[in-house]
Amino acid sequence: MREITDMEMENEQDQMNPRLCKAAVEAVLFAAGDGVDAETLAKAIGLSIPETHELVLEMMREYEQEDRGIRITPLEDGYQLCTKKELYPVLLKLMRSPRKISLTDVVMETLSIIAYRQPVTKLEIEKIRGVKSDHAVNKLVEYGLVEEMGRLDAPGRPILFGTTLLFLRHFGLSSIDQLPKAGEEVRQKFLQQAQNEAQRRVQV
Repeated sequence: MREITDMEMENEQDQMNPRLCKAAVEAVLFAAGDGVDAETLAKAIGLSIPETHELVLEMMREYEQEDRGIRITPLEDGYQLCTKKELYPVLLKLMRSPRKISLTDVVMETLSIIAYRQPVTKLEIEKIRGVKSDHAVNKLVEYGLVEEMGRLDAPGRPILFGTTLLFLRHFGLSSIDQLPKAGEEVRQKFLQQAQNEAQRRVQV
């Protein structure tokens, strides 16, 4: 049997019809798990970046119109496959019961500071809050809402922290630029959402 060359595979990929292209997008996003940037996705399915954006937007509209259990969420300059939020109760039945916790004001306040000031160091967080914040930052990293984003080019090279793609996805944001202007009412709502998200993430 004749082997298919890389060039033949590329030509075949370039000729994929829209239905197969959509299937390829689903396969790539599903396999990646995390977000995939548009350039990487475009190369994988053999389309230009503008064509890829158009295709994915069409898929997003179809998912909304159809009674599907998945959604494609835009994240920064890419996309991520995620579960329809209305089906979370069904998924929770497959998981062990979450441990009952109560986020302290310290942890919630720390998340708010990181979200609005990122990338930010622990020292900067502590200057704003006036107290040590190691425990709060570590908890947020554990919940998957915060991650290390590199190190500051300064003596000691302190770690910089920022919010994650999971943070964006669960708060319905495409980028941190969409964060609402900080006000006391908004801040309290934001912190309550953070507490609910952390509660869902922690497992026994």
